[in-house]
Amino acid sequence: MTTEPLRIGLAGLGTVGAAVVRLLDQKRALLTRQCGRPIEVVAATARDRTRDRGIDLSGVQWLDDPVAVAQADNVDVFVELIGGDGEPALSAVKAAFSAGKHVVTANKALIAAHGVELAAMAEEQGVLLNFEAAVAGGIPVIKTMREAMAGNTISRLYGILNGTCNYILTRMEDEEIGFEEVLAEAQSLGYAEADPTFDIEGNDTAHKLAIMTSIAFGTRIAADDIYLEGISNITLADIRAARDLGYRIKLLGVAQKTDRGIEQRVHPTMVPIESQIAQVDDVTNAVVLETDLLGALLMSGPGAGGEATASAVIGDVADIAKSRPGRQHGPALGTPAKELAPYEKARMRSHEGGYFIRFLVRDEVGVFAAIAQRMASAGISLQSIVQRDDPDSPDHASKAIILTTHATMETSIREAIAAIESDGHLRGAAQVIRMEPAG
Repeated sequence: MTTEPLRIGLAGLGTVGAAVVRLLDQKRALLTRQCGRPIEVVAATARDRTRDRGIDLSGVQWLDDPVAVAQADNVDVFVELIGGDGEPALSAVKAAFSAGKHVVTANKALIAAHGVELAAMAEEQGVLLNFEAAVAGGIPVIKTMREAMAGNTISRLYGILNGTCNYILTRMEDEEIGFEEVLAEAQSLGYAEADPTFDIEGNDTAHKLAIMTSIAFGTRIAADDIYLEGISNITLADIRAARDLGYRIKLLGVAQKTDRGIEQRVHPTMVPIESQIAQVDDVTNAVVLETDLLGALLMSGPGAGGEATASAVIGDVADIAKSRPGRQHGPALGTPAKELAPYEKARMRSHEGGYFIRFLVRDEVGVFAAIAQRMASAGISLQSIVQRDDPDSPDHASKAIILTTHATMETSIREAIAAIESDGHLRGAAQVIRMEPAG
């Protein structure tokens, strides 16, 4: 057993990178005992060398180019925390592989865009590509899927994968605050970026979902083949109606294997209030894996933040420290890159499930019956249908009609809504939220 230190080259010293350096120093003795060898940061790079990050870099070699860090002779593992799906992160990771070095990254965008290519390079070089921190923060879902669930067949996975969105939806429900106000609060607290589009429109969730889908089903990553809806159109009226019906609204990423292909979707979802995933609040993330041997396995924990993400990075580094020369490494995506199947996309409009639909209609005789008739004509079985006053209509000129359906085809829902719109009864677009039998 070697006692030589595992030498780390670190690119990116933002919140996560600084936390990695700090925790490696604080946990030095514990990690040495657990891994059988010390772990040391020997080289680093970042945009601003002079910035005070509250960490000691006095013994660390500073290089101005991430590629130089990746290729440095005194580096065993390149840790990429730059971010982004292109340069300089991509070239630096490729340079590390070309130099025969292991790579650890928290970069979900990079893995979603180039994961198959990078996995193939790692396998050809006989080195590791670890990316636990790229999905669900501190929750060890990648390691669980790749290693601990060997022999299990996953049929469906879903989860709350973005802490910003979960925080917003939780605050809207708990405090009766509108979306824009809560978003501004999240930005002031650092939970949301100045430009929050990537989070609130579902793109961040989609990247994470695409990575998990590849591992779960042995297919190539297909981040561009995901049905996508964000939470920016969720209103307090939706939150209240869901609560009255015994549901909560969560932004879920869902992937499942069907006889028509693989369905990936990200959208606001109504989940039963008594379900486990409905209890996941604030910035916490959760992932559910539905398997043949274990049944439904739920994992939850902090989905973002410096220490949570740094914990996942250090876990990946520790796995490398424990590995021994000559050991055969498992494939980065759970299946050898050359054996990943082409991604076959199931048509989203063939998705079958229940729906919540809220119409804002003119307060006229016969509208309620006309909507019910249109639903029946489309072959849709209604679970409930109620009519309420519209609190935003002081002249009582409009009403809200809220209905939920039994399992039905998405094409049927769209057909019925189009017919209702053509009748001229609506005052604004219909709100449609899918319902999941979430555990």
